[in-house]
Amino acid sequence: MLIRRPRAWELSETAVTPEIAAPNRRNLLAGAAVALLAAGCEAEAQRIDDDPSMIHYPFPRREGLPPAGDVTDEELVANYNNFLDFGSGKRIQRAAQALVVRPWTVEIDGLVEKPMTLDIDDMLRLFPKEERIYRHRCVETWAKVVPWSGFPLRALIDHVRPLSKASHVRFETFYDPKIAPGQRSALYGFPYSEGLTMAEARHDLAFLATGAYGKPMRRQYGAPIRLVVPWKYGYKSIKSVRKVTFLDKRPVSFWEKLQPTEYGFWANVNPEVPHPRWSQAQEEVIGSFRRVPTKLFNGYAAEVAALYKGLESERLYL
Repeated sequence: MLIRRPRAWELSETAVTPEIAAPNRRNLLAGAAVALLAAGCEAEAQRIDDDPSMIHYPFPRREGLPPAGDVTDEELVANYNNFLDFGSGKRIQRAAQALVVRPWTVEIDGLVEKPMTLDIDDMLRLFPKEERIYRHRCVETWAKVVPWSGFPLRALIDHVRPLSKASHVRFETFYDPKIAPGQRSALYGFPYSEGLTMAEARHDLAFLATGAYGKPMRRQYGAPIRLVVPWKYGYKSIKSVRKVTFLDKRPVSFWEKLQPTEYGFWANVNPEVPHPRWSQAQEEVIGSFRRVPTKLFNGYAAEVAALYKGLESERLYL
């Protein structure tokens, strides 16, 4: 997240294969890639089929949400992810399979009437299950459209009854350097954490996802439960949540602590506010090989802009 790396297809002219040699080489590489993907997908499919929550899927589709665009191909999404805990590149899907998702509990504490610990299966039984198609916009300027399965964050909030002085919610991911090689780096301050205001957390679009594409979530997406806030840059949507804490002050999140000149608390999408090292005016939906204009609040301005009235002096967009 901190360093924008060249995409896999960004090659120099000196790397171009002569046209006469291209067909055979392309077929060879394509065959090898298909074989590798097939082996990886078969292993992942077996792990998903063994997930005891499989009986709940697919969830009923939530209609009436803002248009998100065409759903991105599932295998493209499965093989292009940020999950810093497992590495700084995009191809972390193999390393992420080390994540153990059963048993999995989430501790809820802080300024609440009912602090508690819930396991993932408790939450699937307790809260209203639905599927939502959301746009996802990474601060690195790539994007995707994903059908997430899960439940509104507001349902969990109402269940634990925050005290009136609770103004913010802090989320924290798992911490296990034995299985997560990225967490061994001295550069970063793991465990990963993020935060929202109570108003943001209670908004109808704020979502806790447990699955994607009609089945339990793949490990590289942030299994077994992650936050999805589609109007913000992707680094706000923390993966593999282990702890939710209600506070009376704004928490300092992972990227804000690490690089405050480049990443802030709010992280709302705005094409007119560039990152200090690159423009945010355009984005590329993975697999499309074309750049399109970025939308304010990632296309959800009509739904969420009112959350930020009176906060114009804040650094709302990174």
